[in-house]
Amino acid sequence: MSTKILAVDTATENCSVALMIGDDVISRCEYAPREHTTKILPMIDAVMAEAGVKLKQLDALAYGRGPGSFTGVRIGIGIAQGLAFGANLPMIGVSTLAAMAQGSFRLHQAEHVLTAIDARMGELYWGQYQRKTDGDWLLMGNEQVIAPDVLLANVQADPNLWLTAGTGWEAYPDLLSQLPLTAQVGTVLYPDSQDMVHLAKYAFARGDMVAAEAASPVYLRDTVTWKKLPGRE
Repeated sequence: MSTKILAVDTATENCSVALMIGDDVISRCEYAPREHTTKILPMIDAVMAEAGVKLKQLDALAYGRGPGSFTGVRIGIGIAQGLAFGANLPMIGVSTLAAMAQGSFRLHQAEHVLTAIDARMGELYWGQYQRKTDGDWLLMGNEQVIAPDVLLANVQADPNLWLTAGTGWEAYPDLLSQLPLTAQVGTVLYPDSQDMVHLAKYAFARGDMVAAEAASPVYLRDTVTWKKLPGRE
């Protein structure tokens, strides 16, 4: 029987939903800053209707656990938990940084990806990923919230060509030239649920799931009191 996983993400300016049934994926994605609450439920309804399945027929519900916008992450996990509670589904948290690495492979066959999301306050959400032979991803070191100059000291040098992903590289355009490795600018700026659901299938196979009430976000900046700034979610 084919595994059925629904993925939901609103952690960044992007808003996306994807449904995986076996090897087939139905997805919706839209750049919609500040419109997540009005966009996400119709997207979920659309993919479920296209597939002709009900929530109770799913095996798990995946969600973008962050890092990203504090408000966006909270919206996504809240909606995902509501759906999971109602259908008694286990939940799978997927890193937004890892999802962008998978998106870089889907679009460009990249197997070495440097992911960075603009975290504001002069910092980046950062992760360095290598694709494994089974199609899953290896995180080198830890995901961090980090200042650009400190990031340079945390990059693990490797002779392979790396591709960048995320809004962090646009926010700090001089950063790329200072990296202690060979890297090229990629086209993936935001995480997408069609990549999250790919990663979720590995977590599902490992049994890496939690009950809905135990699902939690990852902010990375837990020790900082967040203040809403103009133009920010």
